[in-house]
Amino acid sequence: MDFDLFVIGGGSAGVRCARIAAGHGARVGVAEERFWGGTCVNIGCVPKKLLVQAGEYGAWADDAAGFGWTIIKEKHDWPALIAAKDREITRLEGIYRKLLNNAGATIFDARATFIDPHTLDVGGKRVTAEKIVIATGGHPERPPIPGAELGIISDDAFFLKQMPERIIVCGSGYIAVEFAGIFQALGAETHLVYRQPLPLRGFDHDMRESLAEALAAQGVILHPRCPLGKLEAAGEKRILTFGDNEKLSADLVFFATGRKPNTSGLGLDKAGVAVNASGAVVVSSKRQTSQPHIFAIGDVTDHINLTPVATAEGHALADTLFGGNPREVSLRNVPSAVFSTPPISTVGLTEEEASAMGPVDVYVTKFTPMRHNLSGRNRKTTMKLIVDQATQKVVGAHMLGEDAPEIIQGIAIAVVMGATKQDFDRTIGIHPTAAEEFVTLRTRTRVAGVAKAAE
Repeated sequence: MDFDLFVIGGGSAGVRCARIAAGHGARVGVAEERFWGGTCVNIGCVPKKLLVQAGEYGAWADDAAGFGWTIIKEKHDWPALIAAKDREITRLEGIYRKLLNNAGATIFDARATFIDPHTLDVGGKRVTAEKIVIATGGHPERPPIPGAELGIISDDAFFLKQMPERIIVCGSGYIAVEFAGIFQALGAETHLVYRQPLPLRGFDHDMRESLAEALAAQGVILHPRCPLGKLEAAGEKRILTFGDNEKLSADLVFFATGRKPNTSGLGLDKAGVAVNASGAVVVSSKRQTSQPHIFAIGDVTDHINLTPVATAEGHALADTLFGGNPREVSLRNVPSAVFSTPPISTVGLTEEEASAMGPVDVYVTKFTPMRHNLSGRNRKTTMKLIVDQATQKVVGAHMLGEDAPEIIQGIAIAVVMGATKQDFDRTIGIHPTAAEEFVTLRTRTRVAGVAKAAE
């Protein structure tokens, strides 16, 4: 065989797996047809957060008057922001290449597809490998409506030549609410159209309600319970029909209505690798596919589509195969963040999930952050703990508010370790902070799940 391990995909999962395996002494090849670092580095988490931060600077300029500063804010320079973003992404992509080269992996700037279970076509060259890892990630999809090709998807949003004056964002998941906040903060009239009654399906209900309130307070115009109808062109404008035959004109329509695993055209049938109905590669807890020597990690498996999960899976797989340290990655209590405005962060169970298992004590607080008592900005913070009554373990922690991801990262350690409410209670807070609320929640808001216990 040409390689001990060949990795298809140079994103977060693939690069980590290839780099660690090469560090263990394996002969490793890795192919990437588009850009190193994958979605997260190039057209996902990293540039998205830079755009979120651009919007925050504008808000801080507005808020400064409450603290005695007079800041004259002119129209935002979108091309300057995109140019700065591009420079940073180019730098990061170079780092990913350097990491692989320094580890001794062989890099292929090419598409890799299966010829048979051990043989790949890599940019027209036949390559054989003892073990193969599929780490091709996912891609955004347009909705199945007439005229969908007239709208953009998240891949396009990072390369717009100019800011739209009016934009319609369709969807209510991570990407939709994040970009709604970005475009509104940077000066666009922003409409958010979605089918659900509240954004972020699957998140805790209190967080969903708080986010809807926060988006509206920011100035995003919400259109809940509105399925999409069709999209039409009217010169340079776009006309979206949605809901009960409602029509809305905008400069740009942005579809953030779902993603799909990148498995089409890989030749998985030639390798005997099974996929499910959505096209995701089916894997065991050890990330093995239906072929024992072929593995799949990251978003292509459509389990928890988060960059840190992908990198953890890649690292664990490399250690298992070549490091003499067989291990798996637990997908329980995975913390996550939505960089909405303000952001949401969460770890553990939602109230709905926890109460379905039995009685839980629920603690909720909602308040105006200290700085906004001076700034005058209409912005609230919501914090929530969910405690299993029987064990008193904190099984869920949720927050919407400024710095929520930074705060929940620390809380997540306690939740993963199995901390109890009493552990939180006896921890002294840092004052004055929002974070201290998590250790000073003394009054129970409600009990949930009692009916389930009675069953």
